[in-house]
Amino acid sequence: MSTPPQNTNSAPTPRPLSTPRAAALAGIAFAVLFGTTLIVIRIKMPAGLEDSTQWLKSQQSAITTATVLMPFAGICFLWFIGVVRDGFGRYEDRFFLSIFIGSGLLFLAMMFVATAVAAGLVASNTDVTNPAARAEVINFGRHVLVSASQTYALRMAAVFMISLATIWFKTRLMPRWLAILSYLVALTLLIVSEMSKWAELVFPAWVLVVSCLILTRSGLTERQRTQHD
Repeated sequence: MSTPPQNTNSAPTPRPLSTPRAAALAGIAFAVLFGTTLIVIRIKMPAGLEDSTQWLKSQQSAITTATVLMPFAGICFLWFIGVVRDGFGRYEDRFFLSIFIGSGLLFLAMMFVATAVAAGLVASNTDVTNPAARAEVINFGRHVLVSASQTYALRMAAVFMISLATIWFKTRLMPRWLAILSYLVALTLLIVSEMSKWAELVFPAWVLVVSCLILTRSGLTERQRTQHD
């Protein structure tokens, strides 16, 4: 009896996906892009209505650049969420995970709204010829921008940090000092988010610290695996 020919064109064996180490750089990119956007749009925004009109004229190109950068910052933040969630592994808790993802997406949505309002103010700055109507448009847009970014987005960022710190504290996947620091920073944001414009820079700074720590720990893990092999 002749043996049947073997099929040499068999399909390749599927391999499980693994998060690349470079994905941790997404959080660093988010911190830089988001911080730049905040400085241009929010930190430099004056409190007075007349100064706001002049601010739109003098900073028009910078604000336009910031509104272009914000979608890329949002993409990096989504990657950051994926990297952090990948670190949970089998220790995922569905309750805190739902709060973690939900608050992160709401934060991003509120910041997109604020940036879109800034883009709308720049676009309408030349279309409105009536000075009184122009002042009303700027006043309304400025209040919407501040409310979306400070009142709502920052508080969602605080919930994001609290849920993540709770997961880290319970699972010990990250250092205890980082979880405690996240609690303190989140509580600070909940209280002083509307008192200072500089409070908005606290969240990207926290993301930068977390991303650097994740990148460092992933590098140590890879070296340990190499030595073990």
